[in-house]
Amino acid sequence: MSVPASAQVPHTIRPVGSCFRLHQLSAQNLDQCRRWWGTGKKMILSTRGVLESSNGAHSGGLMKKRKIVEHIILLRAKPNISDAEEKDMLDYLYTSQYQMRGILAVSLGRIEDPNSENFTHAVFMRFQQKEDIAKFQSSAYYSKVLDEHVKPVSYGSVSVDFESEVEDDIIPLFRRGEDFNYGVEFMLLISFFKTASREATEDALASLQKLISQCSSFIVQATCGCCLDHPDNGYNHAAVIRFPSFDDFKLFRESMEYKDMWASKFHPIVEKSLHLHFTVDPVGNQLM
Repeated sequence: MSVPASAQVPHTIRPVGSCFRLHQLSAQNLDQCRRWWGTGKKMILSTRGVLESSNGAHSGGLMKKRKIVEHIILLRAKPNISDAEEKDMLDYLYTSQYQMRGILAVSLGRIEDPNSENFTHAVFMRFQQKEDIAKFQSSAYYSKVLDEHVKPVSYGSVSVDFESEVEDDIIPLFRRGEDFNYGVEFMLLISFFKTASREATEDALASLQKLISQCSSFIVQATCGCCLDHPDNGYNHAAVIRFPSFDDFKLFRESMEYKDMWASKFHPIVEKSLHLHFTVDPVGNQLM
């Protein structure tokens, strides 16, 4: 199977892929989702920094929004993977968005810092609804991509899905345009202790929301939510934040505000977490 030359992407972007089944939310997880951020509302950061809640209100008035589902895949590449194999995996995973409906956006790369679970690559996909993820994962095309171009050079993959909302406009919804052609993708995965109190959990999430709001001038977009399926991966909350540059990402992650927030609010009640980032390079200048 070959990928059309017009759909090839530059070798500077490093992808990842895997396939996991969707799981039903338990009653406890549904309750956690309703209490997400302590208000029962999803948190959205509009393109280039307007913080809003799911009731549609922000500083500029009402804004129509679209529900979406974010799909994160983490992969451990085999140590002997070659540049050619990695690029081949990239081409097929990235261009899968052109082969099937339902995929709104794709962002992928090689994880730049070591992490506790030894993941080497990450991919972010945005879908219109969770049913589209199930169709994507069960499609013959994607199964063939996994069998021929991903599984032979990787092992131990994990996926995380969460629902959120974005502005119902072409640029933020499809993550197109100049702001999304480059930058740094930051992924935060969290698992709270079962013994953590509701108040402590809500306070921690609210503090993260507040910090994102304060840093909105140098954040392109942020989506956060309660995970739809975490029996296999062990995480129950996730966030994806796009920064315009590595300097902006560094400013956020290395700030005393972030460090103090994590040490005081999250560390005492978090069972495990992953803080991952990768560089996004330009893939084209067309909106669609």
